[in-house]
Amino acid sequence: MSSPTEECVDRVAIAAEESASGQRLDLRGVKCPLNWAHAKVRLEGMRLGELLELTIDDPRGVRDIPRAAEAEGYSIVEVREAGSCWRIRIER
Repeated sequence: MSSPTEECVDRVAIAAEESASGQRLDLRGVKCPLNWAHAKVRLEGMRLGELLELTIDDPRGVRDIPRAAEAEGYSIVEVREAGSCWRIRIER
């Protein structure tokens, strides 16, 4: 069984997963502002009310992505630390 830290090992990955509650985008290894660019493209293709969960490991992104998302009119549902990365949930 892996620990939260092992779950968020540093690696370059852009993986997306769709689920009933929304979509997930793994942006570990992608630096700001490119991580926001990937998230924004995904958000623009989603329906109103859908959730996008980002997994990032760039500390600058933890600060900048919520600000950029709110400036674009999206709602930040949650920002939480998960081992060596963060999860950001954004509502379209």
